[in-house]
Amino acid sequence: MTERISELFSLQGKTALISGASSGLGAYFAEVLADAGAEVILAARRVEKLEALASRIAEKGGRARALALDVTDGSSVEAAFTVLDGMVERLDILVNNAGISTTPQRFVDQEESVWSDLLNVNLQGAWRVARQAALRMRAQKSGCIINTGSIYSLCTGIMKTDYNVSKVALAQLTRNMALELGRYGVRVNTLCPGYFASDINAAEFATERGQEYIRRLVPQRLGEYRELAGPLLLLASDAGSFVNGIELPVDGGSLLSPI
Repeated sequence: MTERISELFSLQGKTALISGASSGLGAYFAEVLADAGAEVILAARRVEKLEALASRIAEKGGRARALALDVTDGSSVEAAFTVLDGMVERLDILVNNAGISTTPQRFVDQEESVWSDLLNVNLQGAWRVARQAALRMRAQKSGCIINTGSIYSLCTGIMKTDYNVSKVALAQLTRNMALELGRYGVRVNTLCPGYFASDINAAEFATERGQEYIRRLVPQRLGEYRELAGPLLLLASDAGSFVNGIELPVDGGSLLSPI
């Protein structure tokens, strides 16, 4: 073995852009990548939250900067990447994480505006950011893109047709990008989290109904953010240099049994 395992997973000298970094998984992913040695560019609309996160990362010895970005606006995305070009010499990693969900509804009850707004963020927004990153990575002949999907990239579920369709489409976008960009040394993969504890769902899962739902999951518990760190680093680092075009579920086995 010529390389130590720790070196394979190291991101020293790398620059990573994380969209949707102002809260939730995006903020956590930024901290993980910074802890692995990357300089992280935190991108979202809520710049004040990004700056607070950048300060927390700096306090722990990491490097982070904020970048205003609205994935629903093509002009904003282009402008953000122009600013990025002036901030860093190259972009090595994109974690394409911006996304939303909607109030659970049956397909026939959804308004077209709700459907359109969600797809504009989860699919079109992801495409806008990925395209700009891919143009730069293709030119430098290296890089990796990680699209944040969901286990619903791989299965169905009632009351969330809009969200599920967006994540399935995102997974197909990943595969096609990987096919086109692989010859330029650019890898593209989808990270597919299962059911994870968060500030958004904590109250719901604390109810009797929520607890019953958890008991029906294969692991009989929710995931914890720390359980996404290893899979994220695999896809972002040289440890995953031959991993391209996949959907990687991190769900405790929930996909093994329908719920």
